[in-house]
Amino acid sequence: MTLFEELTARGLVAQISDPKEVPDLVNNGKATFYIGFDPTADSLTAGHFMVLCLMKRLQSVGNTPIALIGGGTTMVGDPSGRQDMRSMLTVEAIDRNGERFKQQMSKFIDFSDGKAIMANNADWLRNLNYLDFLREYGQHFSVNRMLTAESVKSRLEKGLTFLEFNYMIMQAYDFYELFLRYGCNMQMGGDDQWSNILAGTELIRRKLAKDAHVLTMTLLLNSEGEKMGKTARGALWLDPNKTSPFELYQYWRNVSDADVIKFLKMLTFLTLDEIKEMEPWQGEQLNRAKEILAYEITALVHDKETAAQAMETARELFKTGGAADMPTVKLEQADFDASGRIDILTLLQKSGLCPSKADARRTVEQGGVEANGAKVSAIDATFAMDDCTGEGLIIRRGKKSFRKVTII
Repeated sequence: MTLFEELTARGLVAQISDPKEVPDLVNNGKATFYIGFDPTADSLTAGHFMVLCLMKRLQSVGNTPIALIGGGTTMVGDPSGRQDMRSMLTVEAIDRNGERFKQQMSKFIDFSDGKAIMANNADWLRNLNYLDFLREYGQHFSVNRMLTAESVKSRLEKGLTFLEFNYMIMQAYDFYELFLRYGCNMQMGGDDQWSNILAGTELIRRKLAKDAHVLTMTLLLNSEGEKMGKTARGALWLDPNKTSPFELYQYWRNVSDADVIKFLKMLTFLTLDEIKEMEPWQGEQLNRAKEILAYEITALVHDKETAAQAMETARELFKTGGAADMPTVKLEQADFDASGRIDILTLLQKSGLCPSKADARRTVEQGGVEANGAKVSAIDATFAMDDCTGEGLIIRRGKKSFRKVTII
């Protein structure tokens, strides 16, 4: 089975621009491809995870990934999949987020020895002369055609700013620049980016009389058509300080029965033969498949040891009756300091897991405390009110003592 056939069998491929050229490039390591990442937050999300894994798959057979940080496009804002305009970030915040993205991407992509390229479109977008740019490139974009793009159509009734309307042109220009600078011959992205990416291939054709190609990925949806990667507390982050490894594990451990096999194919590196063996599993076996899914994803995002720890915590939690039946402690706003935080020693005492702060200190120093599946090793660790909202903060002492901490 070729790599492209495997990607298709895993349900990762949505659309391609050329049924002959795209598989040939992918299978023979001839693709220099890019995927854009707009740093709108200080961490990548579960949606980015699937993209990074796809880049990793293509790199493994000799293709060259270009990870493009959107230091310029983030200043415009992608309207795709949005009901309203994104919040405007400062340049400093965009650059700071971009640096965090680079760190997280390096866990998935090998950037050594010219095996991959890290670029930032701020290098060419931020200093563009607006009039020169319009004269040189604006003539190649049809407003009528732009209005047919799904990302534009879906926003016209509720309002689309002229700033956001420019996003397609900026993204197309990125492809053109990367083609010139690095010989980038393919762009990949979510299937909701199809029109934007095609605009880039058209710009390259018009300006350079060259061909470039497109591969869009299936959007990460559950069996009911809902976008995955959202929790009661918001996005599912790859940063362990924003979404703990335990929370990440539990999210994938609790997917619906109908989605397990699909997500094993799309989000793990288990072979298709291994996954095929799980297809008839039911009951307890199906729960085991969910554990495998959650473990594999957590191990990829963090590491195997952390994933194993999250699995153990989840199993012990299940033995105690699960989060729904766990003893719950409700804190008040007055329990938090002026900055809205509470330290771990106070939390252990107020939750009843430790009779005193002295005992809490010893327990932490001995490595016997976890918060949402992550070991707490610092006696001065603190938690925010937000950590106790939604499903609450799960504190564990030792192997079997749990408390769910919520806020009134």
